[in-house]
Amino acid sequence: MENQLILEKLNRLEKLIVGSTKEILTVEDLINYTGYKRSYIYKMVHKNILPFSKPNGKTLFFEKSEIDRWLLQNKSQSESQIEDKAQDYINSTKK
Repeated sequence: MENQLILEKLNRLEKLIVGSTKEILTVEDLINYTGYKRSYIYKMVHKNILPFSKPNGKTLFFEKSEIDRWLLQNKSQSESQIEDKAQDYINSTKK
């Protein structure tokens, strides 16, 4: 039982390492990269929420850099970042 768990973890690590070096991801790569379930990925593709390519009309491909930008959209700022921007604004209007 313990050996099976170790093999599963090694397999997951191998997939993560291989997937992290690729620029173009398949659905399986995207599952490993994001941790999203297959059904959720297909749902987002169907609703055109997730950026994808379908060059042959069947197989889905995802550009890793586009996925990274998509994952980081609607970024929230920390209180200190907001305070810094407010201070910068106050300093710029005093001139």
